[in-house]
Order: sequence, then C-alpha cells, then structure tokens
Amino acid sequence: MYPDVAEVAQSVDSTSSIIEARDVTKRYAASSGEVVALDGVSFDVRDGEFISLVGPSGCGKSTLLKILAGLLPYSGGTIKRSGAPLKGPGSDVGMVFQTPVLLPWRTIIENVLLPTEFRRLNSDSYLQRARDLLALVGLAGFENRYPHELSGGMQQRASIVRALVQDPPILLMDEPFGALDAMTREQMNVELLRIWNQNRKTVVFVTHSIAESVFLADRVFVMTARPGQIAEVIDIDLPRPRELSMINTEHFGRYATRIRALLHSKGDLS
Repeated sequence: MYPDVAEVAQSVDSTSSIIEARDVTKRYAASSGEVVALDGVSFDVRDGEFISLVGPSGCGKSTLLKILAGLLPYSGGTIKRSGAPLKGPGSDVGMVFQTPVLLPWRTIIENVLLPTEFRRLNSDSYLQRARDLLALVGLAGFENRYPHELSGGMQQRASIVRALVQDPPILLMDEPFGALDAMTREQMNVELLRIWNQNRKTVVFVTHSIAESVFLADRVFVMTARPGQIAEVIDIDLPRPRELSMINTEHFGRYATRIRALLHSKGDLS
C-alpha cells in the first residue's frame, strides 16, 4: 500500500544500541484500581540515531521518556542505557522538558551551568563550553540576560544548551516546542537538526505533531493508546540535511499519511 515507506522491525542489532528496552511496563496505583500506563514496550535505539516518539494523548510517551531518563521507576522489564542496566539519572543523559524551566533569578549562563552544580562539578571548567554552545544556538551576547528578557524560543534554546553542557551521549526531549507558535516551532526544528548534525547525540524526541516527527527523525516509533505499546516503527528515508520545503513533497506526505492512519486505528491523536 505504501511502497515508498520502508518499515523496519522493532528490534535492531543490540550491539550498536545505546538504549535497549525489553518488555517494559509501568503501573500506577489509583483509587479506582491499578492503571497500566505502559505494557510490554520493547525497542532499541542506535548510537547517534534521532528517534521521534508519537502517539495518542495519554499513551505514556512522556512517562516512557522519564523512565529512560531515570527520573521514574518502571514496574517490569529491563532497560539498558549506554550498555549498563538503568538504575537512575546519570551523566550520560540530558533532558529537555516541555517548558524551559529556567530559574528566573539566575542569568542564562548560570541556568546553563546548573547541572554541573547539582553534580558538584567545577562549573568554571564548563564555562567555555557553555559559552560555545550558547553561540552555537544563536545566544551569544545573551549570557548575562535573565529568562524574562528572552523570547520563548530563545529560552528553549537555552534549555537545550543546559542539557548539552555536560556533553551527554543521549538527549531526551519531551515536546520541547509544543508551546511555541507554528513559525517559531518550524525554526526550532531546523535549529535542532543543525545542532544534532554537529554533535550527533542520540535523540529521543516526544511530539504530538506528525509532521514534526517525520521531519526530524531517522525512525518514528508510533505508540498505541493506553496501555502504551509500540504499534509500529517506521524508517524515514529522507535525505539530510533536511529543509522545510520537504514537508510539501509527496514522499514526505506518504510517511505522514501512514502515521496518521496508524494513530486513527489505535486511538486518535489529540
């Protein structure tokens, strides 16, 4: 039906995988009884790969990301991150949340260096890297400004730099551009791919946007409604570097149509 859309198996050669998840489940206790958020989720993410995670609202996308970050315990299954069993947060992962979560009383450079303080590292040794990264995302000259002096898109760029300042191999992003207007969101997508192309981190990116998921990713993981499972993994065969004009092509449209059909069959995207 979709001859130009290459679909790959959910499991890949784990020898090249930086994240390995097998039969992961997550259950919550509730007054009305147990709630199963994730049920039997299995996948691999290769080193340097860009993964988009898309699914119906409430399917467990953000829950899964927080589990991968070590911020939330899981109820069953196994997860390996950077080759070791997942036991909690670590220096191998950076997290970007839905909102920038910048401390309003700290300057941008101070916000960026916050993770080094949490880990009781010598912040001065990371200062030049922080400045270089801020320059990379177009924030040179804004180091000593406060968050309220920056636009929403600029604040989110600063939050990405904060996640990258310790040079983690894995970057987890939970709908980081969802609150931005459409034009700024598109610009941030292009900016993110430019940063990724220079750093080649492994990225797992949660989004509600079908177009965004296709534009960014090497592979798109499509999830079912709760309890969340991986319904299908779709390989995105689009050339890099990518330009926004690709969104209007027939090839791009086939991927979007396939994902939309999956979401409508498994639960509406909202």
